Amino acid sequence: QVHLVESGGGSVQTGGSLKLTCVASGVIEDRTWMAWFRQTPGKEREMVANYYNHNRETYIAKAVEGRFTISPDIARNTLSLQMNDLKPEDTGMYYCAIRFGAAYRTPLSPSEYTYWGQGTQVTVSS
Repeated sequence: QVHLVESGGGSVQTGGSLKLTCVASGVIEDRTWMAWFRQTPGKEREMVANYYNHNRETYIAKAVEGRFTISPDIARNTLSLQMNDLKPEDTGMYYCAIRFGAAYRTPLSPSEYTYWGQGTQVTVSS
């Protein structure tokens, strides 16, 4: 069983920064995907970024590319999301998720992930 805890959300103004952290407890083996998703009311949950520990592959969504970066800490089973130059459209609930096992392509859909945290709210005001 895996338990995920997110932290670091908050309220900032446009152009501000936040760093989200996800800590995973439990056994994290090889071929594990850790990801950050976000969701706003009325919209589908969308992937922001992910990391694959088998080959250290990372993915960053186009909408946040150049502003957001992810940083895994393998020893601590932690995945951080540094968010810079935040915009009002970045507002939402941010979730950490884990998927075990190899995939033919980068898993981008929420349905491809098994374990989820409770989420942390990010609010960006103009």
